[in-house]
Amino acid sequence: MPRAAFVAIGTYVPDRVVTNAELTKYMDTTEEWIVQRTGIQERRWVEPGLGSAEMAHRATRRALDQAGWNPEDIEAIIFASLSPDHMFPGDGCFLNAKLGIPGVPALDVRNQCSGFLYGLSVADAWIRTGTYKKILLVGSETHSTGLDVSTAGRDVSVIFGDGAAAALLEATDDPGRGVLAIELHADGRFATDLWTDQPGSIHSPRNTHAMIDDGSGYPKMEGQKVFKHAIVRMPEVVRNLLGKTGLTTADIKVFVPHQANLRIAETVQRSLGLRDDQVFNNIQKYGNTTAASIPLALAEAIPERGVQRGDLVALAAFGAGFTWGAALARW
Repeated sequence: MPRAAFVAIGTYVPDRVVTNAELTKYMDTTEEWIVQRTGIQERRWVEPGLGSAEMAHRATRRALDQAGWNPEDIEAIIFASLSPDHMFPGDGCFLNAKLGIPGVPALDVRNQCSGFLYGLSVADAWIRTGTYKKILLVGSETHSTGLDVSTAGRDVSVIFGDGAAAALLEATDDPGRGVLAIELHADGRFATDLWTDQPGSIHSPRNTHAMIDDGSGYPKMEGQKVFKHAIVRMPEVVRNLLGKTGLTTADIKVFVPHQANLRIAETVQRSLGLRDDQVFNNIQKYGNTTAASIPLALAEAIPERGVQRGDLVALAAFGAGFTWGAALARW
């Protein structure tokens, strides 16, 4: 049975660099406070007119160039994002149009920080069943246009950044390549501990001036609760996968956790007993880019950690929903 293998990953981040020093102009905070709590030193924010679909398009073009593929080689698009350009349709269709491949199916995934892993599971299933052989999997986020950049919103707004990454996946029968296993979870009991309430169809009307004024359109997070769950669930699901595949942490060449918070990643690393050279983080430069964070980090980790064909790569994520998961793949 074939399985999904990574061919190339293209990335795109906006030109605008927003430092911690800049954020101190908008809210009561300090560079030291942000770094101590999150590990983030800077992030990228879009300029007006640039959104998730176009960033995904630019990242995809770079991936296609790396792989030597044409857009017409793509048989299906999976687009993971919590920040699409519009309420509907999903950005997968806008990316389809930008790439000039009408007729190619486009599936949008709304699993926030776990979106790339949920999308990878779909892509791998499609490839294993022979439905498609070449798939584009994208994570792209535009957070900056929906943040409360003030002291009231600082706990959330200092964390998030904008960016996109596009992975090209192909079917392989090579036993030394491809996705070995993926495990996914969700626990909706904690759905309102990390969420954005407005606008939503449960409200009538969906949006009002009062909703804008009271800040209910901004993301809200119970930070301590998210932290406590993430540092348990992420190592737990990685251990589960290692057990299922007969592998150990010593077999991992590089572990790329979702870039939610450097303190979470460091705690997960200690829990798994991984060496520094086995783990890759780049949240310091980009902040939390949600569905884009794993592929954005993976694209940098492969050359920087010297990953070669057949090396074991581990991925894990935790985020809103709560949703979480992990994947093991031979590069």
